Amino acid sequence: MGTNAFEVLATFYKDYKTCTPQRMKIIDAYLLYILLTGISQFLYCCLVGTYPFNSFLSGFISSVASFVLGVCLRLQVNPKNTGIFVGLTPERAFADFMFAHVVLHLVVMNFIG
Repeated sequence: MGTNAFEVLATFYKDYKTCTPQRMKIIDAYLLYILLTGISQFLYCCLVGTYPFNSFLSGFISSVASFVLGVCLRLQVNPKNTGIFVGLTPERAFADFMFAHVVLHLVVMNFIG
């Protein structure tokens, strides 16, 4: 059973390395960074506490929302999804992503107080 799981993971990694465009790998690295940031904020909250609760809540919501926006960007720039997002160029998807991030962080900064 263990060797089958290892083979599946090795095949997945090999396919990811060879078939995934560089642009998608950069977005995946960003998503991993945001995921680790959210996990570290949650662990800090569990271990230390939530004294400035607005600060914790705004930071954690910012991480979750940034992850969701990153996943949306990844879906829109994926070459396999061109039939779904007809007429949407990768540049337009990135511009929408950046605009949504600006609005998100304005809201987050306002919520912190």
